[in-house]
Amino acid sequence: MGSMYQVQSKLRQDLGLHKVQAVRKPGYELNGTKAYVSAMARYGFNPTKESRFFHLKKTDLTKESQRPGYTRHWEQLVKAPKQRPDDPHKDNEPVPAEDQQYDTQYLCEIGIGTPPQKVKLDFDTGSADLWVRSSLHAKKFDPKKSETFKRKTDQTWKIQYGDGSTASGTVGTDVITVGGLQIKNQAIELANKVSSAFSSGEADGLLGLAFSKINTIESHGKPDPQPTPVENMVSQEDIPKETELFTSAFYSARDNESAEKSFYTFGWIEQDLVKASGVDIAWTPIDNSDGFWMFPSESATVDGENVPLSGNTAIADTGTTLALVSDTVCKALYAKIPGSKYSYQYQGYIIPKTITTDQLPQLSVAVGGKQFIIQKEDLLLGPADNDHWYGGVQSRGTMSFDILGDTFLKSIYAIWDQGNNRFGAVPKIEVNQHTVFPTTDGEPADL
Repeated sequence: MGSMYQVQSKLRQDLGLHKVQAVRKPGYELNGTKAYVSAMARYGFNPTKESRFFHLKKTDLTKESQRPGYTRHWEQLVKAPKQRPDDPHKDNEPVPAEDQQYDTQYLCEIGIGTPPQKVKLDFDTGSADLWVRSSLHAKKFDPKKSETFKRKTDQTWKIQYGDGSTASGTVGTDVITVGGLQIKNQAIELANKVSSAFSSGEADGLLGLAFSKINTIESHGKPDPQPTPVENMVSQEDIPKETELFTSAFYSARDNESAEKSFYTFGWIEQDLVKASGVDIAWTPIDNSDGFWMFPSESATVDGENVPLSGNTAIADTGTTLALVSDTVCKALYAKIPGSKYSYQYQGYIIPKTITTDQLPQLSVAVGGKQFIIQKEDLLLGPADNDHWYGGVQSRGTMSFDILGDTFLKSIYAIWDQGNNRFGAVPKIEVNQHTVFPTTDGEPADL
């Protein structure tokens, strides 16, 4: 590790690299149900328990689709009434796009173009597109003002939600600057046409940090995935292999001072956090064949009791708020939390607000061969209603792998080493963390 740090320190000094602050979105309120529904929309899974929100199979019966040998089927994310209907498959309505969008809590500033135009983006290790608002009514990046922008006339992109809402546009390449590091020839997806659900909000767009297999760019109507920023970083000859990585550190939203400490780095590891952990970085190889940061996660423990999960895998995803695990782990966890129960209305496990930190169990999950503890306070995501917390750990439903989002990632310092195809981590447990949010009056907005 010593030689790696030396190379990173030299690059950091030569290029003036610095942390990219991950700033909490103004006015962002943790809503557990919305976070869960967002994950369902993102990954297409269904819950395994009776739930208000689910994917319903649809058949296109429009005149245009009725031609020999053709029937269009798709799944639509729908919601049933709060009170259980007799037949949820008949008594339901589509979930609006604004309740399906990416649920990331943080915004990070980067520069696009020459001279750099500053934009605030969601950094997302569960997707692989870099798109930015560029429509006339919501322009955040103007390619005409960049000396290095090159339009790709044959490429387009489009994101579509189950209710028909879309974001789409054209593609070009340009230089981006992230934490002082310049990345060249980066595909920039310009959102020229956006539904109202996309054109509102604080984020100017999204920066995907997964792998290009899941990039959505097309050429002449056929998939033509383009490299992500980190993949381009890896291919640049002026960036040494020891620096072909990025890192992330997230802190509690309950403490205003801690919330401002969250950050990413590109090209270097924050050695102080590694030293503070008292242990070496635990590395595990990743499987990126499906485009994600996936690794083995074959065990969990709840208050020291082992939960074997033979063959289980997990992905680390900064674009998901919750930690979504198997029903086996959920059952073992919530059996140890007094008064907790599954709620049909809120689509997840809820916990009485009378709970104390001492009453919460210690949960750890495996990353490769090492287990990492999830901070007890993060088992309480946020208010479900005036009397209950929404659990930060929930069921992954019909998904075949775990999705370890912010609930888990806040408890570690994560090193995303793309150049060496591995994921590293050290513990990062906060000694003192509140269980009360800065503002908890009233109930969260209903979906």
